[in-house]
Amino acid sequence: MSGTLKLALKYIVYNQFKSLILIGCIFLTALLPIAIKLLLWQFNEKILSRADATPIVIGVTGSRLDLALHALYFKTQSPGDVRMGETTRIRESGLANPIPINSKFTARKYPIVGTTVDYFEFRELQLSTGTLFAMLGECVLGASVADALQLRVGDQLLSDRENVLDIAGLYPLKMRVVGILAPSQSADDHAVFVDLKTVWVIAGFGHGHQDLANETDAGKILARTDGRIIASAAVLPFTEVTAENLESFHFHGDSEQFPLTAIIAIPPDVKSQTLLEGQYDVGDQALQFVRPAETVRELMEMVFQIKLFFDANAILIAISTLLLLVLVVMLSLRLRQREMQTMFKIGCSRGTIAMLQCWELAIVFAIAMVLVAVAAWGIWSISGDLVESLLLRT
Repeated sequence: MSGTLKLALKYIVYNQFKSLILIGCIFLTALLPIAIKLLLWQFNEKILSRADATPIVIGVTGSRLDLALHALYFKTQSPGDVRMGETTRIRESGLANPIPINSKFTARKYPIVGTTVDYFEFRELQLSTGTLFAMLGECVLGASVADALQLRVGDQLLSDRENVLDIAGLYPLKMRVVGILAPSQSADDHAVFVDLKTVWVIAGFGHGHQDLANETDAGKILARTDGRIIASAAVLPFTEVTAENLESFHFHGDSEQFPLTAIIAIPPDVKSQTLLEGQYDVGDQALQFVRPAETVRELMEMVFQIKLFFDANAILIAISTLLLLVLVVMLSLRLRQREMQTMFKIGCSRGTIAMLQCWELAIVFAIAMVLVAVAAWGIWSISGDLVESLLLRT
């Protein structure tokens, strides 16, 4: 180790407070733009990878971004309801395979996603334990939902009320957990999947009734005449579907008119996709055809335009920090003037004294950069989970 380097280290250790302030200024100035760039890059990769894997979303005309994000992450509100019959029309056209989505309700604040088993194949989701839903009232949990709620196969999960103050409103449905998905590092980890009919039961389009043939409670029976039983308001729809009462559940109305919040369409080729888009461009203007990848890229272009302001701010902060360093060095030289004169008198050249100053600044800068590298690695290691959680709060 050279003499000037050793003296520089001794000086930095002796003046710890001043050195720490300088290191902190350089560290924060350098880390801020790096952290923003890492998080934006991860955000861009996460949101685009899921959007690119979803070719087409069809829904009610309105906000294209809301519809795309609703189909991708189940968090934003859909612009409106599209009828189940639209999936039949798409399938019969032969231009795409439709996957219906109904995500209006929640269970313990997690979105309930009504869909078909085709969705699991489309997203390449694997079961960690249990099976997929096969009966009304069954649900499959995303990995994060199961971990957060401490639920296992065989446990039960209650859907949330839409309005807790609406006493006369729909009763929550008690669903039975039949499967838990393996972690996929996507929005599917934070969802509760059910059959479409189960969602329609929650929405009130279907319900079951108690068997009153052997009922002895007078409060539940208004009258018995000619084999007919007139029930009172005390007889409530079932809030749980079991093997015993499954046959009592029925739906009112045409299922083709029941609501969906979005339809994911998977065309076999580009030609079919173009033809399908043409049908919505010249057909029913109440529905819209959205390419999630294009919509999300438009969003990211806006985000990166805003990033220019952060970049300009980072440059200004860097200039301010540089001026601060210059000021500190100038003040330090003035305060250390007698020290420098002593070093010169004992034989140190002016070049050696200048080298000493350079070593001090280089050591401070090197320590700050090492800390920046460590912090950047830490941010990168958690950025995936952090970005995923931010996306799921949209």
